[in-house]
Amino acid sequence: MWYNGNMKFRQSLFWDTDSKRIDIQKNAPYIIERMLNFGNEKDIAWMWKTYDKNSIKKVFHQSRSLLSNTKNLWVHIFNQ
Repeated sequence: MWYNGNMKFRQSLFWDTDSKRIDIQKNAPYIIERMLNFGNEKDIAWMWKTYDKNSIKKVFHQSRSLLSNTKNLWVHIFNQ
């Protein structure tokens, strides 16, 4: 795990990047997308506290890399 702000991120969420270079504001879409796809309960709780619902929904709608099962789950959560 690595620490960024108030959250200990699991390295497995960000396997393809240098975790020290992730900025929770600048890289919000990237972080949200990874958490939607692969986040556990703690990751998702942190995401909801850190980002507003509209930002999360925007990433959800614009993402080209959400897994189909993930997308189906979030459709129900967002009542889309």
